[in-house]
Amino acid sequence: MPPPDPDDLPDAPSGGGAMQVLRPLTTAMIAETLTARGYHFQADNDGDLVGRWNDNLIVFSRLGPNGEVLRVRTIASTLFTVDDVPALYAFCNEWNHDRLWPKTFVHVDDDGTARVCGELITALERGVSAPQLDHLLDCGIATGCQVCDAVAELAG
Repeated sequence: MPPPDPDDLPDAPSGGGAMQVLRPLTTAMIAETLTARGYHFQADNDGDLVGRWNDNLIVFSRLGPNGEVLRVRTIASTLFTVDDVPALYAFCNEWNHDRLWPKTFVHVDDDGTARVCGELITALERGVSAPQLDHLLDCGIATGCQVCDAVAELAG
């Protein structure tokens, strides 16, 4: 299904009662929102936006047939060994049970190093307002940093 025409979308109320126009999600919108907050980032070879927060990598991607799904993926900088994977699974299971964002998982690289990643994924097929996108990115970054801090504590 093609993305809706922004001129055909109804205004959506914001938290303050003012009307906000929903627009199809674009990489430019993500970049504008990050820039407005003063964050430093760059585009990678796939066109995703990538930045570092406290040495942890955060990747902002658009997924789906029309790029309507926002994914904020945090990759913790703390490295573990394959022997640590069962403890990392237990950490992720507890985190996911107790918290809504981000959903965490364990990734093992080809060299045998393991790390924890977190994701906030939101379907925005009906569009997104600037304040909504700002809130989603803020939540993705803030909760991603929280999980990375917790992971760093695991390593001691």
